[in-house]
Amino acid sequence: MSEHVIETPKVHTIPTSDGGAFPVRRVYCIGRNFAAHAVEMGHDPNREPPFFFQKNPNNLDASGEFPYPPHTSDVHHEVELLVGLKSGGTNIALSDALNHVWGYGVSLDMTRRDLQGEMKKMGRPWEIGKAFERSGPVGPLHPVSDVGHPDQGRIALTVNGDLRQEGDLNQMIWKVPEMISYLSEYFELAAGDVIMAGTPSGVNAVEPGDTMEASIDSIGTLTVKVV
Repeated sequence: MSEHVIETPKVHTIPTSDGGAFPVRRVYCIGRNFAAHAVEMGHDPNREPPFFFQKNPNNLDASGEFPYPPHTSDVHHEVELLVGLKSGGTNIALSDALNHVWGYGVSLDMTRRDLQGEMKKMGRPWEIGKAFERSGPVGPLHPVSDVGHPDQGRIALTVNGDLRQEGDLNQMIWKVPEMISYLSEYFELAAGDVIMAGTPSGVNAVEPGDTMEASIDSIGTLTVKVV
């Protein structure tokens, strides 16, 4: 007899470029990690301690469709580098941080901006604006053995063919090793954790029927239909 009193929830996975499946444990998202995006959101772009919020593992979705969510009229796209960890720990040294990375992918942090704005005004958590169902469209994770550790390269997003967001990974205020090391001071990181590494400026609203195309040099392109 199983010791579980309800049916065991499935382990959520996202695809890998080699045909495998990457099991997701936790999802950490860094806020305002590109200076121009910090400015467009009304904040000082000077380097300050990073801050993170979380999505849920099953918010990540590789179906290629984004269902327009309820209770909002202002859903924004945010193209981001996705970092998948193969190991973890606490107090990870900056020099050792990249040894914990399994691979990289293209992702979208879809945001109910109006609900997020209401939470900001009241000093409340953002999850209602960030961690809703299928709020993290993702492409496949590519292993480090194929793509290395990309620290520069174009990151961009178009909607219906029109360029909305464009930047370079080298514009990230906090680089991937710094994010891993910083997070490990406050959380025990582990295999299956993923980090969404921030978005360049140009975030804007989408509508049902729109097609988003997110791309990162050396990693690939993610196409998502708003349905």
